[in-house]
Amino acid sequence: MPSGTEIQQYLSGAWRLMLGREDGLDRLDLSIDGFWNSFFAMVISLPALAIGWVSVANRLGGAEFGGRVGVLLRLGVVDFVAWVLPLVLLALAARPAGIAHRYIPYVVASNWGSAVLIWLMVPVSVIELVFPGAVGAVDALGLLVFIATLVLSWRLTRASIGMGVGVALAVFAGVFAVSLVTILTLQPLLGLSFQ
Repeated sequence: MPSGTEIQQYLSGAWRLMLGREDGLDRLDLSIDGFWNSFFAMVISLPALAIGWVSVANRLGGAEFGGRVGVLLRLGVVDFVAWVLPLVLLALAARPAGIAHRYIPYVVASNWGSAVLIWLMVPVSVIELVFPGAVGAVDALGLLVFIATLVLSWRLTRASIGMGVGVALAVFAGVFAVSLVTILTLQPLLGLSFQ
């Protein structure tokens, strides 16, 4: 487990990559241990994710406590699989695609970057919890934050892959598509209906 100082350094490195500064990679631990430690970013993200899950559980879980807890657990499963599955599939495609040497830098940067992006979404979830009737405003703000996270994620991908726009675009689009398909597939399978 990384120390608090290391976590700050890694989050700072990911943020620099999102700003388009390739020197952000210098702040990340790109060793094998650093690769595995980067998954600790999931733990860092849990409180922020939980805030979003609570607002969804309030809508889907009904008045029963057990209903809400069940929704929280299912949302956690969806988010975990949507985080890990694209990275696993990218690992399988990395060597044939000629990007195996950039896989670890991308995963490390992506994991720490995901923690940053998830925390950036917290204000939208908090507003939704505090003002549950302000659906239109929350949706508009959520869309703006989502677009911003896509831009930041693209910049992180491009800087961490470091093999040109075409390769970075393929990785970005592939990871995004797998995450989206995973979410859209698992939610109905786990009984999470948002209609």
